[in-house]
Amino acid sequence: MTHDTTVPVTGEPPSAEHSWPVRAAGPSDAGHIVRLRSELILSEPLAEEWTTWGRNGLARRLAPGGDARAVVVDGPDGTPVCYALAFVHPLLSGPAQPGGTAGRVRAVATRPEFRRRGHARRALSALLERMEAEGVTLFELHAREEASSLFRASGFTTASSMTRMTRPGGAAGPQPGAPSAAAYAETVPKTTGYACVFFTDVEDRPVQLRATYSSSHPWQFPGGTMDHGEQPLQTALRECREETGLVVRGPLRLLASVFSPPGGPWPYSTVGWIFDGGRLTRQEIRSIALDAREHDDVRTLALEDWKELMPAQDYDRLDAVMTARTSGTAAYLTWGWGEP
Repeated sequence: MTHDTTVPVTGEPPSAEHSWPVRAAGPSDAGHIVRLRSELILSEPLAEEWTTWGRNGLARRLAPGGDARAVVVDGPDGTPVCYALAFVHPLLSGPAQPGGTAGRVRAVATRPEFRRRGHARRALSALLERMEAEGVTLFELHAREEASSLFRASGFTTASSMTRMTRPGGAAGPQPGAPSAAAYAETVPKTTGYACVFFTDVEDRPVQLRATYSSSHPWQFPGGTMDHGEQPLQTALRECREETGLVVRGPLRLLASVFSPPGGPWPYSTVGWIFDGGRLTRQEIRSIALDAREHDDVRTLALEDWKELMPAQDYDRLDAVMTARTSGTAAYLTWGWGEP
């Protein structure tokens, strides 16, 4: 079917739901669109690895400069209940299409519980208006019979001269299966991990080490980055031994998990675990042997006395860890590289 850009779309949806937001979709909507397509349009839902593959691919195409255009209708909870998706592509310019750009509508779908309320028509209308504003002069689609009335109401007419034919790529050979584990791994976020041991003295004053490698975040718990094949507690115990000479026996209670998005010089997100190493005696604190390449001081101070020595978010993390030890409930924290 093709679309006549001179045919207006009139009328209001028959439901009060016409006030639900209709908006242009961006990369962050790709997952919702792919899942709706999998659930509502495909004969068999996509496997999870293909859902992720499709989401990442569509996100790139919905980004600025991409060829995908989409509109979604958000439900009361902010989750899309309807979408319209198209792809734009160049044409050889001519009298009928002076702009040399076409838009092919690939799908319009609404969740079953929200159908026949005007959402599909609103989404399609907004999608066509968006593409027309970008200079698209030819609109195309292949419609199932049950959906033809929706498209005719939006100005599409049957192009009787067209015969739809398809040829899958590599049709002469075996069809591809699911992506390999290595290929799938390339599509998911990369994350590194670290683990620490938190100590206080017998008066519950936090013990911290001053790092020689970080002037912006100087005071830290004994700990470090996980090695290949390690579990978090193994990392915490190994790093504590290497940085302080203290041998702590596990298992240790988890006090906090910390998530850091990519930022600063580090391109990956980071997940950290902080374990309770207990209370150290004066003799144990005096026995700490620092590696001068990493730390040059060890201090034991009351919690409030640390505040002037640390960035605000570092102190907040210390405070949360102390609270977790007292309450017995592990904390979940976020920590940003670019924050003071």
